Amino acid sequence: MAKNALLEIKRSLDAHLGQKITLRANGGRRKTVERTGVLEETYPSVFIVKLDQDQQTFKRVSYSYADILTETVEIMVTGDDNEMRITYIKS
Repeated sequence: MAKNALLEIKRSLDAHLGQKITLRANGGRRKTVERTGVLEETYPSVFIVKLDQDQQTFKRVSYSYADILTETVEIMVTGDDNEMRITYIKS
């Protein structure tokens, strides 16, 4: 079941390659880090976000699909006039 969940998350991210996203990640010790960038690439186990240059010192960050499954990372795809959150709904 978990493998299917990760595959489903990857597929939903594949549909938004090249789009602007906002991600909120657990930074540890009750810190939340919010970053914006472009969903650049997806791989079998991880996805890569190219961060906006003016905000961050890092150029790219990667997270695993399990981070979305465990809600350690939240992703909001920002479109023209709408926002869409990518999550996994347990059935």
